[in-house]
Amino acid sequence: MFLGENLLAWLVLALGGALFVGNLLAVVKPPETARTETDLPKAPVARSIAMALVGLVAAVWAIASLLQ
Repeated sequence: MFLGENLLAWLVLALGGALFVGNLLAVVKPPETARTETDLPKAPVARSIAMALVGLVAAVWAIASLLQ
């Protein structure tokens, strides 16, 4: 295969991990100041936690697929 046999699993791991870490950091450490007046002062907690859980499930699934 062009970029490896497990390319899809590696991509899902990367995207899931980024989704998990990014949303978790948005809740834990929000930006100090808003860039524009339309930006929210902090991330919506429920949505960020839900998306972080989706990313965690995707990353764990990808790790399980790679370890088979």
